[in-house]
Amino acid sequence: MGSPGFRMFAIAIGVVCLCSQASYAELFVGTATVDITPELPVALDGQFHLRIAKTIETPLEADVIVLQSRRDGRPQDSAVMVSCDLVYITKEVLGLVRGKVRQRIGDLDTSRIVLSGTHTHTAPVTVRDKYPIPKKGVTQVEEYCDFLADRVAEGIVEAWKRLAPGSVSWGLGHAVVGYNRRAAYADGHAQMYGRTNVAEFRNLEGYEDHDVDQLFFWDSKGRLTGLAVSIACPTQEVESRSAVNADFWHPTREALRKRFGPDLCVVSWVGAAGDQSPHLMYRRAADDRMRELRGLTRVEEIARRIVRAVEETYEVVQKDRHLDVPLIHKVETLRLPMRLVTEAEYAETKAICDRLKAQIADDPKARDRLLRRLRWYEETVERFKRQESDPHLSYEMELHVLRLGDVAICTNPFELFTDYGIRIKARSPAVQTFVVQLVGPGTYLPTEKAVRGGGYSAVVHSSLVGPEGGQVLVDRTVELIKELWQPLDHAPKVQGKK
Repeated sequence: MGSPGFRMFAIAIGVVCLCSQASYAELFVGTATVDITPELPVALDGQFHLRIAKTIETPLEADVIVLQSRRDGRPQDSAVMVSCDLVYITKEVLGLVRGKVRQRIGDLDTSRIVLSGTHTHTAPVTVRDKYPIPKKGVTQVEEYCDFLADRVAEGIVEAWKRLAPGSVSWGLGHAVVGYNRRAAYADGHAQMYGRTNVAEFRNLEGYEDHDVDQLFFWDSKGRLTGLAVSIACPTQEVESRSAVNADFWHPTREALRKRFGPDLCVVSWVGAAGDQSPHLMYRRAADDRMRELRGLTRVEEIARRIVRAVEETYEVVQKDRHLDVPLIHKVETLRLPMRLVTEAEYAETKAICDRLKAQIADDPKARDRLLRRLRWYEETVERFKRQESDPHLSYEMELHVLRLGDVAICTNPFELFTDYGIRIKARSPAVQTFVVQLVGPGTYLPTEKAVRGGGYSAVVHSSLVGPEGGQVLVDRTVELIKELWQPLDHAPKVQGKK
C-alpha cells in the first residue's frame, strides 16, 4: 500500500499529469479574401472549344482561412485552406503559390497550403497549350497564372498576419443543389446529361449527396469571421457562357455576407461530385415554375438553398464554439495505379485521332475547333505507349487529411464520383467528415458501375485513374483518418455554452 507520504506524492504526480493533458493547443484563426479576376480579354477553361471572354459578369475570388494550434505560445500544427474560383488547381499554380509564400513567411511549412477549385467553367485557363489561344490581344496563360499566384500568396500572407485566438463550430445541413448527371438506359449504357423523357431511360446511375458540411470560425469577441461550406456539386450552372463568372458561389457569398457581415471569408469547397451537376435531369417545369414564382434566376435559387442551410445550421451550432481542439494535419504523397488502356480502346482511339487529323488537313479553318478534342484522344494513345514499357504506371497525388476537433477533412485532386465520398464518410470515425475534391488538376475518377456504362466522364479518355485506384484512395484516406482518431482524454473547452 505504501506510506501516506508516498501516496500523497503519487496523487500529486497524477494531478500534474492530468493538468498537462487538461487542454489541447489553443486555436488561432486568420482569414482573408482576395480578388483574382483577370484582365480582359481572356480565354476560359472548361469546354472543348476555345472561348474568349470580353465581359466580366461577376468577380472571381480566392478565400483563405489559416489555422494554427499553439501550446504555451509555440506553434504545434497548421493548415492553410484556400478556395479559388477556378476549374481546378494545377501543380504549376500550386508550386508558384507555395514558392511566393515561402519567400514571405519563413516559419510556415508550405506543404500545409491546400488549394482547391470551385470548378466554375467561366474562369481563366491555367494550363499552357490546352487551347489555341491567340498570342496577341488576349491575356496569356503565363500572365494570368503569375497574377493568380501573387494574389493568392498575398491573401495567405494577410491571413497569416491576422492570426489571433479564435474558436470553431461545425455543423451539418442539407440543400438540394447537385443531381446525378448520368442517365442509364435499358441496354446498359449511360450518358452524361442523357435524355430522361424516353422509353429506354431506366434510372440515374448513382447516388446524390445533399449534405451541406459547414465550419464556422469565430474571433475572441464571438464574431463570425470565416466559414467553410462543402457542397457535393461542381459550380457550373452557367458553364457554357463566354464571360467571366464565379457561378452560383457569387450570389451565395453575397447573401452570406449580407447576413453575417461584409468581411466574412467564405471558403467554397466541392465535395465528391464527379457525377453530379446543378443541371436538372427531370421535373424541370415544376422546378422552374417555383423559381419563377420567387423571381429568381437559377444561380440565385441555388444560392437561396445553400444560404438557408447555413442559416439553419448556424442557429443550432453558434453557441457550440470550441476554443482548444485537436488540430492535426497529415500530408503524404500517394501513388495510385493508373487506369490502363486496353488494346481495343487504343485501336479505337488511334482511328479517331487519324480521322480528326484528316479533317484538320482537309479544312484548316476547323483546326481550332478540333484541336482540343484531338489532344484529348492523343493523351490516351500516349498512355497506351507508356504502359507498353511500364505496365504498372502510377498516378502521383498529394493527399491531405486533417483533424479539427470532431471533424475530419480529406482532399483529393479528382472529379471524384460521389460513391467514393460516401465510402469515406461511412467508414470515417469522425463525427463529421468533409471530402474536398479538385485539390489538384481534376480528371474524373469513375466507379465500377460508371465504367460499365461508359460515356463521357467514365471512358478511358476521361480518367487517368480508374475504380481500382479509387478504392486505394478510399482505403488510404480512411486509414489516415483513423490514425488521427485516438480516444480523447477529455472534452475540449467550449465557448458559448451555458
